[in-house]
Amino acid sequence: MPGLLRGVARTAVIAGTATAVSNRVSRRQGGRWAQQDAQQQQAQQQAAPPPPPPAAAPPADDMTTKIEQLKQLSTLKEQGVLTETEFAEQKRRLLG
Repeated sequence: MPGLLRGVARTAVIAGTATAVSNRVSRRQGGRWAQQDAQQQQAQQQAAPPPPPPAAAPPADDMTTKIEQLKQLSTLKEQGVLTETEFAEQKRRLLG
């Protein structure tokens, strides 16, 4: 009977030690992962480009500006950059 108690006690001590070590390793690893995640998020926030500024709308009453833009659109259409449909859509937007 004393040998049996000694064996049970030894097993309990070993199991308790193993559990304590396992828990400590898990906590340390979790801390490292949290630190890595924080560093990655910080790097992503720093690397993200700022949003582009909003495009300035041309003055509504300035007819010379509209004429220049129409000339540029027609040049692009002649060069084959714009299709007839795209040209018509841009012209409609410009003339409103």
